[in-house]
Amino acid sequence: MAKTKTKMTQAVSAIASMAMSLSMLVATPLSAQNFGGISTQEYTPTIWIDPDGCEHWVFDDGFEGFMSPHRNRDGSPVCRRQEICGVVPTDTLFVTDEDWVPEEHKQRLMSFFATANATAFLIYGHTDARASDEYNMDLSQRRADTVADIARASGRNVVESRGFGERRPAAAGNSAAAYQQNRRVEIICLR
Repeated sequence: MAKTKTKMTQAVSAIASMAMSLSMLVATPLSAQNFGGISTQEYTPTIWIDPDGCEHWVFDDGFEGFMSPHRNRDGSPVCRRQEICGVVPTDTLFVTDEDWVPEEHKQRLMSFFATANATAFLIYGHTDARASDEYNMDLSQRRADTVADIARASGRNVVESRGFGERRPAAAGNSAAAYQQNRRVEIICLR
């Protein structure tokens, strides 16, 4: 009988202890609770446009993210019409192995962006295959970012600027003409 009474007392004590812990957790403001090193942040909603021009809702707090296709009421995806509205040979725009644009070319680009009939732009940089893949990826990204900065300075919306290096050649082969066609920045207009 004494053993049963002791076990019952221990069980009641454990339940009371858990209830007290739970009430303390509920009473503590959310900002003061410790989530094991995970900081609470606001989710920032954005729209990502895939290479086909279709929109996706994106929510990301830097630790965990969620993405869902943006759909019309009938269930069809919301896609923007896109077309390449400009291909700029980098030989005429950039100095060899550089990512800055001379002032006269910058003014031409600003004029293009100001008059282009588009709601937003995708800007893709490309290189030829004469350097390492790592170098070409970095150079093409810096050049795409430079052109995107010019578009933004013109007051235009740039959805994405991305470098593809030598991975998406416009022309096959190892000739000087093929290399020249592959060194480019593509400007894709979303309408």
